Amino acid sequence: MHDPILIAIAFVFMLAGFVKGVIGMALPTIVIGLLATSMPPAHAIAIVIVPAILTNLWQTFSGPYLRDIVRRLWPLLLCTCLGVWSGMGFLSGPYAPYGTILLGVLLVVYSIVALMRAQFHVPKGKETLIGALCGYTSGLIAAATGVQAIPTMPYLQALGMERDEFIQALGVFFTTSTTAMLFNLSNAGFLTRDVALPSTLGLGTALIGMYLGQALRKRLPPETFRRWFLYSMIVLGAYLAINKLVQLHLL
Repeated sequence: MHDPILIAIAFVFMLAGFVKGVIGMALPTIVIGLLATSMPPAHAIAIVIVPAILTNLWQTFSGPYLRDIVRRLWPLLLCTCLGVWSGMGFLSGPYAPYGTILLGVLLVVYSIVALMRAQFHVPKGKETLIGALCGYTSGLIAAATGVQAIPTMPYLQALGMERDEFIQALGVFFTTSTTAMLFNLSNAGFLTRDVALPSTLGLGTALIGMYLGQALRKRLPPETFRRWFLYSMIVLGAYLAINKLVQLHLL
């Protein structure tokens, strides 16, 4: 990769790490969303996958709830993997260009749902079925776009977990889904030596961004930053979808 691209990647990862440091999430979403404006989503996913797994592993083991989470969420986790592997050809097949459109739409939907703070509730007796359906759907979407938040994020929120357990559950889910994506990316030939340097650079700058974000979080109300971040994701998502539709002469 040329130096200007590496500089852009470093900036994107630092920005994403900064946001994660302030609000505790959204690193892959920002990286894939921004990099997809200048490269295919599959390449962006290949660059972000290892930094995402490493940061999510830390989140997975940062609390005492891991055993309970796995026991409760195994249908979600298993079906997420099945969904990811079922969509193995989405990144490199004939419908790959539509992944950018879907990514843009998902960013808009995710941001609007988050801004609305929609409240859902899952009955105890239906957790297994609904979790399996959400997991498989999220897996298919992740296979095409790299974004795993919809519909699993609202599902996890609907389970009524305590804050620390919820954060650890997110880490478990994202670790599972991103690890499953490794198989798809490797099978499609996207995990090459070319992504090693930008991925390593991205991890380093993301950690710097997270440190700065955590320092700012003590001074800036996280809710204010979170709201403006979601507004920017709506704009970015709309741009990605509309721009790709124009390129495909569908708009």
